[in-house]
Amino acid sequence: MATITQWTQGARPRTLPVAVTPVLAGTGAAAAADGAVLGRAALALVVSVALQIGVNFANDYSDGVRGTDDDRVGPFRLVGSGTVPASAVKAAAWLCFAVAAVTGLVLVVLIQQWWLLAVGAAAIAAAWYYTGGSRPYGYRGMGEVSVFIFFGLVAVLGTMYVQTEEITATAAVTAVAVGSPICALLVVNNIRDAPKDAGAGKRTLAVIMGDRSSRIFYAGLMSLPLVLVIPLIAMAGPWTALALLATPLAVRTTQPVLRNASGVTLIPALQGTSLTGLLFAVLLTLGLAVS
Repeated sequence: MATITQWTQGARPRTLPVAVTPVLAGTGAAAAADGAVLGRAALALVVSVALQIGVNFANDYSDGVRGTDDDRVGPFRLVGSGTVPASAVKAAAWLCFAVAAVTGLVLVVLIQQWWLLAVGAAAIAAAWYYTGGSRPYGYRGMGEVSVFIFFGLVAVLGTMYVQTEEITATAAVTAVAVGSPICALLVVNNIRDAPKDAGAGKRTLAVIMGDRSSRIFYAGLMSLPLVLVIPLIAMAGPWTALALLATPLAVRTTQPVLRNASGVTLIPALQGTSLTGLLFAVLLTLGLAVS
C-alpha cells in the first residue's frame, strides 16, 4: 500500500506554483481595477489547485497504463512504479476534478454567470484528455497550447472575471505574461523526456520541433513576460516594473537549458522555471495592487 508521502509525490506539489500564479495575477488585475474580492479569489484558488493536482494524477494514470513511464527520468510516478493500482490513481484524479467542479459551481452561483459552466467543463476535459482517452492531444504536440490557454489565459482572466465581472486590457497582457513561464515549464519537461517519449511514440512538441529549436522556444517563453512588463507599465503604472526583479532568476534558470543540459541535469531548470513564474507573478501582483 502506498504511503501518504508517495501519494503526495504522485500529486507533484512542486507544480503547485502553476496553480497559484494565475490566481495571484488575476487577483492583482482585479485590484488594479478596484474590484478585488478575496473570498472569490480563494475559491478560484481551490479550483486551480484541484485541477492541477487532478491533471497530475490523470497523467500518472494514463501514462502508466500506456507504459510511457516504464523507463522514466523525471519525478516519481504512482502507476509507473507499480506502487498504487491504476484504478486508485484514476479515482484520485476524478475526485480532484469533482472538487474543482463543485467549487467552480459555487462561484458561478455567486456571480450568476452560467456560461462559465461550459468553461469549467472544457478545463476538466482538457485536463483528462491531455494524456487520457484513445487519442490524447498531449501525444500530438498540443500540450503546450492547452497549458497556455487553461493555466494561463483562462485562469488569469477567469480569476479576474469572477471578482469584477469584467476583463481589462491589463488583465489580458498579464495573462499572456503569466502563461508564458507556465508553458515553458512543460517545454523544458518535454525536452528532458524527449528521447524516452520518442521511443514510446509520444510526439510532444519537443519531439516534433527537435532539441535545439525547443530550447530556443523555451528561452523565448522565459523572456516574454519580462518584455511584456513594458506595456504593463504604460497601462497600469510604474509599480508593475517590480516584476523585472525576477530577471536574474529567469536568466540563471534559462542558461543551462541553452547550454544543452539534459536528463536529470534539467531537473533544477524545472524547479527554477516554476519559481521564476511564481516570483514574477507575486511581484507583478504587488505592482498591480499598489497601482
